[in-house]
Amino acid sequence: MIRKVTLSLVFTSFSILGFYAVSLAQVSTGETDGRTGESIINTAVPFLRISPDARSGAMGDAGLAISPDVNSIYWNLSKLPFAEEKSGVGLTYTPWLKELVNDVFLATLNGYTKLDDNQAIGASLRYFSLGNIEFTDLNGTPNGEYHPREYAFDIGYARKLTETWSIGLAGRYIYSNLANGQTLGGTSIRAGRAVAADVSVFHTKTFDNNNGSQNTWSFGAAITNIGTKISYTSSAQYKDFLPTNLGVGTAYTFGLDEFNKITLTLDINKLMVPTPDSSGDYRNKGVVAGMFSSFGDAPGGFKEELHELMYSGGAEYWYNNMFAVRAGYYSEYKTKGDRKYFTAGVGIKYDIVGANFSYLVPSGNGTQRNPLSNTLRLTLTVNLSGKGQ
Repeated sequence: MIRKVTLSLVFTSFSILGFYAVSLAQVSTGETDGRTGESIINTAVPFLRISPDARSGAMGDAGLAISPDVNSIYWNLSKLPFAEEKSGVGLTYTPWLKELVNDVFLATLNGYTKLDDNQAIGASLRYFSLGNIEFTDLNGTPNGEYHPREYAFDIGYARKLTETWSIGLAGRYIYSNLANGQTLGGTSIRAGRAVAADVSVFHTKTFDNNNGSQNTWSFGAAITNIGTKISYTSSAQYKDFLPTNLGVGTAYTFGLDEFNKITLTLDINKLMVPTPDSSGDYRNKGVVAGMFSSFGDAPGGFKEELHELMYSGGAEYWYNNMFAVRAGYYSEYKTKGDRKYFTAGVGIKYDIVGANFSYLVPSGNGTQRNPLSNTLRLTLTVNLSGKGQ
């Protein structure tokens, strides 16, 4: 499918395709929600906030504190030293916004290995394709076809501090090529580039049950995408913030017996990005200043700050560590994106191979067509350390 857009609309269009969230679309300075007047947050490269794995995708996009796996480098790298398997790789494919387009997708390749009982390293490559675009001028005259795409490469290190605590640090290179080589208003468009880092912590503790099983309580926190601003022209007056995010989460696993266990989890996230104001001064803030000011700069005060919180909750049932059933819910305030959806999925492990599948069902949008409808994720994993390790 080839979509036709004018170059003047390209960045707004790609931001919407990248992440269906009004709060993350690139909008004009000081734009507000028409219903309440609350300011809409804007960032660049919103694909960095798309959940890249089917396991968490089936639990309302919650992943900060659930048991470690190959996708921990995205959610909380510090979990990796507690992984049961020594090393593994995972591949996820996600067709994105199928209700709008049929050629946009996110593909993710993750891998990790434990250096010893206390240390682990991980790496990840995320590739986001926005399909084929035919640019036109304001008169509708074709101006060439283009294939916009974005990717992020991560590498990180995690270490146990004690038997129950660990920390992690990841670095990230970001490349965003939306209209490289095109010209808009006499200004040449180039690919955007940025670097970022994640900092995370993890705590987990087990409790023995009388039936021979164990319960586990875990806590995780991460600040992700702490990095340089990004621009698509060499003469840009302002650069855009990355989607720096603070997330905290908890999970509790109930060991029902030797073969059955259930995990309940909850994550709360907040973008550490300045809330736009009518003056546009927020664009002049530095990265660090913007992060700290994000907790108290909403024009609507503390009430609006609370509206910027995003909630992810889910449950996971495992039978004999071979078959899993999952469900969850994601909620975002109506003036800050208004994404609300149920999720569900299943997982299977056999020998060294695993497969996870998730499905998304939007809620709270009445009869309106929702671009997130029928979102699917498929993740394949391989335990490189062999069976039973």
